[in-house]
Amino acid sequence: MRDFLRWLLEMAQRLTRGLDWPLLLALCALMGMGLAVLDSAGGSGLVVAQGARFAVGLLAMWAIARVPVLRIRAWTPLIYALSMLPLLAVFVLGTGKYGRQWLDLKLFYLQPAELLKVSMPMMVAWYLHRMPLPPRIPVVLVAGVIIGIPTALVMLQPDFGTAMLIAASGAFVLLLAGLPWWWVGLGVGGVAAVAPVAWLWFLMPYQKDRIMMFLDPESDALGAGWNIIQSKIAIGSGGLAGKGWGLGSQSHLNFIPEQTTDFAFSVLSEEFGWIGVATVLALYLFVVGRCLWIAVQSRDGYSRLVAGATGLSFFVYALVNGGMISGLLPVVGVPMPLISYGGTAAVSLLAGFGLVMAARSYSPVHGGHG
Repeated sequence: MRDFLRWLLEMAQRLTRGLDWPLLLALCALMGMGLAVLDSAGGSGLVVAQGARFAVGLLAMWAIARVPVLRIRAWTPLIYALSMLPLLAVFVLGTGKYGRQWLDLKLFYLQPAELLKVSMPMMVAWYLHRMPLPPRIPVVLVAGVIIGIPTALVMLQPDFGTAMLIAASGAFVLLLAGLPWWWVGLGVGGVAAVAPVAWLWFLMPYQKDRIMMFLDPESDALGAGWNIIQSKIAIGSGGLAGKGWGLGSQSHLNFIPEQTTDFAFSVLSEEFGWIGVATVLALYLFVVGRCLWIAVQSRDGYSRLVAGATGLSFFVYALVNGGMISGLLPVVGVPMPLISYGGTAAVSLLAGFGLVMAARSYSPVHGGHG
């Protein structure tokens, strides 16, 4: 019996090798909150479907966490190239409400842009880890090309919100590599300079409506401004403790549009109140902090840059959706990570945390496996 228990313990250690338990438990808590919201807003069918997606994502995270990070680093250019292929295919075979953002694979829909949220920081980190840091101007320009090409392709779908998140994931790698902050100011100034041109020539009518409704949603309260107005009502009506799970009037009376996807956090705010919101935000901050801690502990530049950029990108995803549903940012169709319903986004996000765990396994504290 003792030998059998020892064998079970050894098998458990082998199967869980590479996992970072504090990070995994925080992610599982967020997924549990997300499933509770989906059950209330969309029913048990969505819970089963999203649970299956979470299972696939956790399996991907477990598999990636067990791969030596130096091997991942060697595979990075190939991973980046392969993630570009469906991004190109979407222009020929894609479908979507406002353009071509999805590939119908019959068994499921694939959103190719979500794959770049993982491969983009990997590729920029792969390029920078061999260069003297902080990066010089020629290195920054090459990294800009790596970031710019897929970002432009996603904008052409068109999917402005996801394109900005992809660009941010690459830009975070540059910042962590020591890019001077005046470059950031230069980039912001450049965006401001081309904004009028983008408004006239590149933005779709629905994108312009979203910006105008951000500035004054009451100007079309029953039309384009409906989403954000109803979302703010739901957030405010939640109060301290919320109305209770399954008792949100805004969601159950169908006042909140896209209540299982873009505005799922509004449902959480109404039903769980400030206590629920603060709990989720605390979990988000813990995940980000854990990623940054792992980045500091990492032995090599590639691991440090990928882990840090993954954590900061996760923070921006939550920040953009939170700002969107509360009227602090325009509506850009960005889901709340692990709370909103979505397959490709959930799987790619959890796979990205698998990279963070692989980086942790190759740290001075836990010993290298590469």
